[in-house]
Amino acid sequence: MDPLSSLLSGIRAEGSVVSHAVLTAPWTVRFTDGAPLTMVSVLRGGTLLLPDGTRRAVGAGDTAVVRGPEPFLLADRPSTVDRPHAEYEIACFTDAECTAEDLGGIRWGTDPDGATALIVGAYRASGHRHERLLRALPRILVVNEDAEVCAWLETAAADAARLPAGSQALMDRLLDWALVCTLRTWFDRAGADAPGWYRGLADPVLGPALHAFHARPAEPWTVASLAGRAGVSRALFAKRFTEVMGRPPLAYLTECRMADAEALLTDTDLSIARIARSVGYADAFGFSAAFKRHKGLSPSTFRAAAAA
Repeated sequence: MDPLSSLLSGIRAEGSVVSHAVLTAPWTVRFTDGAPLTMVSVLRGGTLLLPDGTRRAVGAGDTAVVRGPEPFLLADRPSTVDRPHAEYEIACFTDAECTAEDLGGIRWGTDPDGATALIVGAYRASGHRHERLLRALPRILVVNEDAEVCAWLETAAADAARLPAGSQALMDRLLDWALVCTLRTWFDRAGADAPGWYRGLADPVLGPALHAFHARPAEPWTVASLAGRAGVSRALFAKRFTEVMGRPPLAYLTECRMADAEALLTDTDLSIARIARSVGYADAFGFSAAFKRHKGLSPSTFRAAAAA
């Protein structure tokens, strides 16, 4: 599994808050879910994100991904906040599940009088594997979508809003797909600002080696064996790896293995010895020593602290 797929495996739109809202200005929508990620796609009209007192214009064809858990506000325009307007709030992850009726009168479907049409999804997280992904993202990222994609999304959302059989599953899968596409597009456009684990996958030298490592992290990989996968010399591979990834190959391998170990210690009850083998260490002693150097805590102490 490649790094992006692995990190996204801990965050899903299962039973997510999904709304296809068609709104007439002036309006605001406040998000207080504490969701790790919220995605807003503007299909028609325009809107504005105001997290932490900052403002970010998001117009028709834009998809914004907002990193939580801090609340944020969505408005049709800046002046709306200071004058009478329709107010909505999404806070469905805090106590109970939301239904369309819980959202205080947001109109559903394709109301031709609505100036702005949105698809909004808040994502749940299971475990801690996704946290490395969140650290690589800004508070807000915005990607512009093709008009045909927006039209297709609106048609799918309008169909789901009529609540036929399978509508929740349809929107969950749609939002999972949309999140992957949006993040991949943003990382591609970020260039040198994208995380090293993403840049490396596209590199013609490093890509084969990284895919091999992430597919089988438990193998006893060395710089020489990774260079063999890349089809280059050990020296050339190490130099290229450090240039692209910002750290030497073995440092990156250790970082990935420790991140996987953290997730396994936090999210499973596997023994220390089993976790050691799954992340590429021959025995629990060597793994424990490496983990303590990395985290400053032994694996058992880290697990106990996480549970507390």
